[in-house]
Amino acid sequence: MTISNDDDAILYLCRQDVERLCLEIDSVAVLREAFALHATQQTVLPDEAYLGWTNAHQEHVRSLNMPAYIGGKFERAGTKIINGNIANPTRGIPRASGLTLLFDPISGRIRAIMEGAYISSLRTASVTALAVDVLKGPEIQCVGMVGAGVLAQAHIELLLRHLPSLEMIYLYDTNQQKVGELAGRLAPALEAHRVVLRAMLSAEAAIRPAQLVIPVTTTTTGYIPFAWLQAGTIVVNVSLDDVMPDVVLQAQRVVVDDWFLVKNDARRLLGRMYRAGTIIGPDEEREPVAGQRKIDAQLGDLVRGTKLGRRSPQDIILVNPFGLAIEDVALAQHVYQKAQESGAGRKLPR
Repeated sequence: MTISNDDDAILYLCRQDVERLCLEIDSVAVLREAFALHATQQTVLPDEAYLGWTNAHQEHVRSLNMPAYIGGKFERAGTKIINGNIANPTRGIPRASGLTLLFDPISGRIRAIMEGAYISSLRTASVTALAVDVLKGPEIQCVGMVGAGVLAQAHIELLLRHLPSLEMIYLYDTNQQKVGELAGRLAPALEAHRVVLRAMLSAEAAIRPAQLVIPVTTTTTGYIPFAWLQAGTIVVNVSLDDVMPDVVLQAQRVVVDDWFLVKNDARRLLGRMYRAGTIIGPDEEREPVAGQRKIDAQLGDLVRGTKLGRRSPQDIILVNPFGLAIEDVALAQHVYQKAQESGAGRKLPR
């Protein structure tokens, strides 16, 4: 990779630029390659920096800074900054917003700054689609979702294109108005793919009929028990705290994206269970004892085929994607390349 010595500008890509350029990218294929590189230690993924504070309205505000380096054909370093306040929608602004920065791998200088929230939501949905690909079981005709925010929209838009067998989406949110608004925004795409989106009156009603369950909420309290899940179901626990501990303990397979990051986060369910001694890591030599289970694999192991995913069509599988900055950097690198080819964006002097 070469450095352009005659162009000292930083490329800035706004939300509109990023969305348009992402239409030219197969995001699931990009993340498949990123996970393969991660599984072969061709990435660097430090702990995220978490900053939280209470604002003048006694609301919790947080900022995450997630740096990463990814090798292979990407050969790019960068960082994702994502900030949020769950009260923001009451002010008419998104709950979360952010920027993704790309660094020159030789000099370390910042080469690009782009709107990061869209890439963040797209990579999250793409990890779900990738997990479905590598854990294929019965054809997915019904998806059950809890939460009708930005991540729900990103998932539905991607799954409509990625799951040709999809017929029905059951959606629940504590705010039924949000369900109606989301259904309205997605109506043309739903009609084009002949998929029905139905608002449900409870999370249980949305989950029980589904072969793919995707909670995308802001809760920190579990509410999904193992008893709600039918045989063969894949649960992608996107918002990390929605499933109850019995789902972790009773699912036939439990897959994480990166065990090191998952176990080190004491705030989330799997990190808490690790500290309580009820789960152990996928590469630990000891076998689990009574009342304990072992995490079966990391997603990169399944992408490379070095570990077994689904063993039976009846397996209930839990996927716990912590969210890795290599995903953001990998997608942002493709966006950057497309922008250079098309002349998109605005050059900012240093």
